[in-house]
Amino acid sequence: MANVPHGGVLKDLLARDVAIHDQLVQESGELQSITLTERQLCDLELIMNGGFSPLEGFLNQPDYISVVDTLRLADGTLFPIPINLDVSEEDIEYLGIVSGARITLRDSRDDVALAILTVEDVYKPDLVHEAVQVFGADDPAHPSVSYLRNQVKTYYVGGKVQAINAPTHYDYVALRYTPAELRAHFKKLAWRKVVAFQTRNPMHRAHRELTVRAARARQANVLIHPVVGLTKPGDVDHYTRVRVYQAIMTRYPNGMGHLALLPLAMRMGGPREAVWHAIIRKNFGATHFIIGRDHAGPGKNSAGKDFYGPYDAQELVAKYRHELQIEMVPFQQMTYLPASDEYQPIDEVPEGTVTLDISGTELRKRLRTGAPIPDWFSYEEVVKVLRESYPPRAKQGFVLFLTGLHNSGRGPIGRALQVTLNQQGGRSVSLLLGETVRSELSAELGFSPEDRHKNIQRIAFVSAELARAGAAVVATPIAPYAHSRSAARQTITSMGGSGGNFFLIHVATPLAYCEATDRNGTYEKARKGEIKGFTGIDDAYEEPRDADLTVDVTKQSIPEIVHSIMLLLEANGLL
Repeated sequence: MANVPHGGVLKDLLARDVAIHDQLVQESGELQSITLTERQLCDLELIMNGGFSPLEGFLNQPDYISVVDTLRLADGTLFPIPINLDVSEEDIEYLGIVSGARITLRDSRDDVALAILTVEDVYKPDLVHEAVQVFGADDPAHPSVSYLRNQVKTYYVGGKVQAINAPTHYDYVALRYTPAELRAHFKKLAWRKVVAFQTRNPMHRAHRELTVRAARARQANVLIHPVVGLTKPGDVDHYTRVRVYQAIMTRYPNGMGHLALLPLAMRMGGPREAVWHAIIRKNFGATHFIIGRDHAGPGKNSAGKDFYGPYDAQELVAKYRHELQIEMVPFQQMTYLPASDEYQPIDEVPEGTVTLDISGTELRKRLRTGAPIPDWFSYEEVVKVLRESYPPRAKQGFVLFLTGLHNSGRGPIGRALQVTLNQQGGRSVSLLLGETVRSELSAELGFSPEDRHKNIQRIAFVSAELARAGAAVVATPIAPYAHSRSAARQTITSMGGSGGNFFLIHVATPLAYCEATDRNGTYEKARKGEIKGFTGIDDAYEEPRDADLTVDVTKQSIPEIVHSIMLLLEANGLL
């Protein structure tokens, strides 16, 4: 028998509103619309299908304040993570977002109307307070704090939604279950006890042994319930991970396990997130939930220390166990015993016993270099999937991002690199010259700080797409601002997949030399005021402090500079 939903009733808004579907569709076309971000889209899907029960919409101000400060909705129901719809001041004015207004919520991918929101209130949150209370610190090293700082808009809109359509998915459709569907599946198979396993990483033999042990100890079945919405930047893409999960499911005893995907936008909120995950799995019908060491932790803070203690998540879930009504199964770290060819919980292994382990860092190194991955660690079919998505370094794409003043030598260096890399072979080579990108990709943009930033982000997006496909990319924009270069690095490393190898090259040729050798007289025009906002004259160039290599055409010839860049690539295993 599936677990009782959180709050007692599964808030399946899609089923609730099916009788008025046509009416809502017609009305949605007459209303102002908000196009949802990727996180908002994930949140809305789980609101509408009941995964976030007892929520029926985005938090109003009383619920938001209560969740942030007490881990509870205003009515006292346990709920640890605020679910918010953020909008700008311009959105509020243009769309007429006021209490009582009805707004259509649309999918950014296809513009389909998904729901209608009835506005209860519009309020300005204290984002610093939210960061400190929910995530423990206002530290941008935390991905959700960075998201609050850089992407969340100024105001939140609270209100309940009426469901029109669930978002359409084109990938792994057979593995996507709503809570009601998964509960029906458990009932059909007579699964009375279900141990849910949360993961955002590939699974290997140790994970299989852990989950099988947990199920057998409780005479239960296993639900592998991985997150396929937003996870931590840099995580393995969900397509690769799902192929891994599909491969490993064949290794479970017949009839023991089931794989279902969860379209959740993780916050990496540690202890609070663990409670949230438990509520979500309870809504999907699970009776038990495995909570790992540092569950949903984001890693290190700005001081180099873990954001959360290793067992903080387990302790917080245990604190609320009576309200959660889902049994926590503490994650047992498994280690391999070569003498008996088996995995055992590390705390049950006698002292002095020879054990073997491969860390995540070591695994990534072996994938990067093509070194063997032993079958005691993972299954052949799992390794095959990972190697397809993460080829050895010598076959991975990369981006050489050259920044410097006008006429500093970026263009000639870029062209020389293109020739040298083509001679090297093994990859396609793309050269994105600053002036070419300006005329072909960003012709409508001016030279304001905002437009300059937008131009760099376009270059980063194109570079990431090319590098992900295995290309060598040489980009040569001026890129005068540190925040733009940082954002470009983030875009390429997070979106580039195995090709997310980013190298910032500072072409630090002095301004005096750039100006003296400027045959086109561009600097002279800037000095006379004929060109406004010219980098190095009346607009600042912020010299990089995080360059991977600094070069200067007054000190090195172009061939010497190209050779030094090739040596940098070779040192990183990319040649």
